[in-house]
Amino acid sequence: MAILLQLIDRVVTSKLELDKDILTVGRDRVNDLVIDDIAVSGLHAQLEREEDSYYDNHFRYFLHDMGSTNGSFVNGEKIRRQELKHNDTLRIGWNEFKFIGDDNEQHEATAHILNS
Repeated sequence: MAILLQLIDRVVTSKLELDKDILTVGRDRVNDLVIDDIAVSGLHAQLEREEDSYYDNHFRYFLHDMGSTNGSFVNGEKIRRQELKHNDTLRIGWNEFKFIGDDNEQHEATAHILNS
């Protein structure tokens, strides 16, 4: 199962298992991941899990910005919706996270060959 690590000064401070199809991220208390930061919108982003069409019981993960004021970033680039890869760095407000993928990255090369 993929996880999201919260980093402060490159030190892991918390871990969130991505065990739902949609995890909401934002400042409002109703979100799955609540970030108490004025730079984070009430509903800032969603972490989305989709079943991989090539491999049973494997998933693809996406960060989807929900029209936030300050944007969502993957590896320093502002995104609207971006597929996440193992070791990607996410920034939401002033908060940094590291995406740790499940074993999908082992199948990525084969999946690309099948798509050709």
